[in-house]
Amino acid sequence: MSSMDINEIMKYLPHRYPFLMLDKIESVEPGTKIVAVKNVSINEPFFQGHFPNRPVFPGVLILEAMAQAAAILSFKTEGTTPDANSVYYFVGIDGARFKKPVGPGDQLVLEVEFTRAVKGIWKFAGKAKVGDALVAEAELMCTVRKVA
Repeated sequence: MSSMDINEIMKYLPHRYPFLMLDKIESVEPGTKIVAVKNVSINEPFFQGHFPNRPVFPGVLILEAMAQAAAILSFKTEGTTPDANSVYYFVGIDGARFKKPVGPGDQLVLEVEFTRAVKGIWKFAGKAKVGDALVAEAELMCTVRKVA
């Protein structure tokens, strides 16, 4: 179980501000589970319009944060890092549920567990929490594809 800072995270993900959704990896157990953190700040650009009177972190971005954590878990499981000729795609979501709104000042803790891989499609169970409260959950499917 190892942790990762933002510099190591950026070695595994091509995303950059404003679309890099992870600030820290608290722990990663290759082949099993990853726990990641997203610090939610009022400075994020989408809060101007989502919503002006009640800022809410978009649910779709919670799912994206889960997928980014899943990508790191996949690469750590395979003992590889991505290269310039491959892209890690989010290919499916099942059972997405949003339980409570997330807003500025919250620390989103993402727990993503590997469940199986079939024909290059990796499946994960993801949960997002703020403190002890479950705020979202979903089953995610992702894959790596070569690009030319």
